[in-house]
Amino acid sequence: MSRAGFLRRANLAAFLAVASVSVVSSPVAHAQEAAAAAAGGPVLSFFGAALGLGMIVIGAGLGIGKLAAAAAEGIARQPSAAAQITGAVNLQLFLLEGVAILAEVFALLIVLLKQV
Repeated sequence: MSRAGFLRRANLAAFLAVASVSVVSSPVAHAQEAAAAAAGGPVLSFFGAALGLGMIVIGAGLGIGKLAAAAAEGIARQPSAAAQITGAVNLQLFLLEGVAILAEVFALLIVLLKQV
């Protein structure tokens, strides 16, 4: 896939994410959420948390994929430097994965605290 095609798809995904968040956060949706919560029905926070979790996983996957691809390309160009390249990439991979796990924990806390 070309870079321009990737950017077009990324822009479309960002637009759809913003559009869905704006629909979920409209005042009418909040009024319905309060009525549904009073009636004991499902609330929109579950949908928002699921949407957030999906975006977290997609973002972390894209970041880890780019780092791993760059590392593989670097090792393919200079196999003798494989140890240095792997060591330099590991820290960023661990930090990115840690941020994704923390974001997932926060999203799940939103869901669990909403039930109380």
